[in-house]
Amino acid sequence: MIRAKKRVMKRVRKRLHRACASEAGFTLLEVLLATLLMTVILAALATVTAQWLPNWNRGIARVQRAERLATGLDRIVADLSVAEQMTVNGDARVPLFDGAELSVTFLRTALGPSARPGLEFIRLIEKADARGLALVRERAPFQPMPTDGRIRFVDQVVLIRAPFRVSFAYAGPDRQWQPTWQGQSQLPDRIRITVRDGATGQVLAVSAAVLPHITAPAECARAKNPTTCVAGTRPQQAEKKEEQQL
Repeated sequence: MIRAKKRVMKRVRKRLHRACASEAGFTLLEVLLATLLMTVILAALATVTAQWLPNWNRGIARVQRAERLATGLDRIVADLSVAEQMTVNGDARVPLFDGAELSVTFLRTALGPSARPGLEFIRLIEKADARGLALVRERAPFQPMPTDGRIRFVDQVVLIRAPFRVSFAYAGPDRQWQPTWQGQSQLPDRIRITVRDGATGQVLAVSAAVLPHITAPAECARAKNPTTCVAGTRPQQAEKKEEQQL
């Protein structure tokens, strides 16, 4: 009887020993090895991250610059394409269009949800600020003014910023590009928008050309010889010349 009890106790002790052994934790050596392995893995991840993270940030910055450039060019093209053949007053003989290599001033229909119906002056000009050179869009409400009057522009909006630089060129019916277009009797037939890398001077593929929708005054539509009218002769003068020829 006693032997049977001893055997039962031994079996119970073995089972308890096995249960305790199955629930036992790591040894000190196993913990040290696991810690070393984790350190190696984290060091490898840190090295890889340090290599690709700067490239990732530069890629994101390039994408953002490209998007801002595309948005600015869209605004420039939209403005120039609807330039109006209008004078600043009834006595002026040439429309308001002052085109230079780094700036252009013209009239267009008012744009914006809060804008009043009518026309507004628009100037696209390169300016410098604390962050470098930038192409700025300025506007002013239109009102008749002296030919030599000064326009007070407001609402400056940066369209394109360094490292990009924008220049303009203008062409008439002869399709010869000129760096300026000032004091002409009509708007240019084409306006070229050249975008360069400010650091290298390389012309970028995003450069474009604009065809203004209106290049002649409305009264030329009533002239018997619209070509002569567009060339700078008043409709009445053109009609008198035609009558003399007949």
